[in-house]
Amino acid sequence: MTAFGSAGGERVGWEIRSVNHRYLELGFRLPEPFRDLESNLRAVTSRRLKRGKVDATLRVSGDAAVSFRLNDGALRNLLNIVEEVGKHAPVGRLDALDLMRWPGLLEHDETDLAQVKKTALESYMSALDELVAQRRSEGANLEEVLRERLTAAARLGARIRALTAAQGEPLRERLQQRVHDLLGRFDGGALDEQRLAQEAALLAQKADVTEELDRVDIHVAEAEASLDGDEPCGRRLDFLMQELNREASTLAAKSALPEVSRLAVDLKVAIEQLREQAQNVE
Repeated sequence: MTAFGSAGGERVGWEIRSVNHRYLELGFRLPEPFRDLESNLRAVTSRRLKRGKVDATLRVSGDAAVSFRLNDGALRNLLNIVEEVGKHAPVGRLDALDLMRWPGLLEHDETDLAQVKKTALESYMSALDELVAQRRSEGANLEEVLRERLTAAARLGARIRALTAAQGEPLRERLQQRVHDLLGRFDGGALDEQRLAQEAALLAQKADVTEELDRVDIHVAEAEASLDGDEPCGRRLDFLMQELNREASTLAAKSALPEVSRLAVDLKVAIEQLREQAQNVE
């Protein structure tokens, strides 16, 4: 779900952004001296968040951020090597900038760097707290929307159940009319009422959607129970929406009444709206 958090002071500053994602995907932009913090930051974030694409950026203020010092031993060794090489081959003139590019010649002041890293970790926790607070606020609003959609889906299921419970007689009448029409084309004929009743019963059995409606009720109840819990439920809601959509598709395919077909389509629309919102839930 979408959220933003920031924190920091004169030396370090954090910006954390999160957007919707099926799983938890973390990305950190850190200055080179702070790369070793990433594993700790990932562990801390994973304990607080379960879903979302999260990007965190650490900004360190210019020269005041971390002090450097000259590695005297490395410099002496480097100059000795240059002098020794110069005995065997011409060596061009070296200036101070050339020397400072040599790896290890400049070192961070470890005491100062450790303090800045500590400050960075503390600031990150503050930014993360703000991000989590925003996500919870958005989650509370989403919960209301999801519950409304679940109630709508349950009502549609109840309307379909009421219609299909009494569909036997309309199916029998429809079948009887078709048989009469066919018999009329062939100059009359006897209508076998017993056979007609058997065929009507067979049609009603094929069009029976009781099991599908029962599963719709079960999945809706499970989704509501997931919202009632304290644990992250986004992935579970994703799964339940897939199952609900499958049942709605079966309802539409087995429908023998136009009104039931229309309601099954409405149910699929409601489930799709639920699925889209569930993508935002942790």
